[in-house]
Amino acid sequence: MTTWQVTVERRISAPAARVWEALTDIEGSPRVISGIERVEMLSDGPFGKGTRWRETRSIFGKEATEEMWVTASEPERRYVVESDSRGVHYTSEFALTPEGDDVTVVRLSFASETDKKSLTGTMGKFLGSIGSKAVAKSLAKDLEDVSVAAEAPA
Repeated sequence: MTTWQVTVERRISAPAARVWEALTDIEGSPRVISGIERVEMLSDGPFGKGTRWRETRSIFGKEATEEMWVTASEPERRYVVESDSRGVHYTSEFALTPEGDDVTVVRLSFASETDKKSLTGTMGKFLGSIGSKAVAKSLAKDLEDVSVAAEAPA
């Protein structure tokens, strides 16, 4: 297996409850996160373990749609999202750490795992550092967008 991971952090001037709301409003995420074009919900009910959706993003000028699902959820503390696409398994973990009443640090860890014998795995290993930088930049932008939404006056 070929695995690589990228982690980004953002200090947000908002309480954890507000940050959690901005992060977990999946249906509203196209209004919050500029990189998301649209979302199609595949499950009903409140956000939590088992929530599923299709998310479409514009990546390098092309649309890419991935099906995602929540595999762990601890409200206002952390959640994990997974996805499988083209022979790659993706895992994203969002961890929220309050610093006092009005500041929350969000740590987003993104990992991908491929079979190194596949073409995707071989290319991933070859392009790992380039891909990691692009992914880190994209994740940091997502957290910047979440920060703007969470810090906005109610």
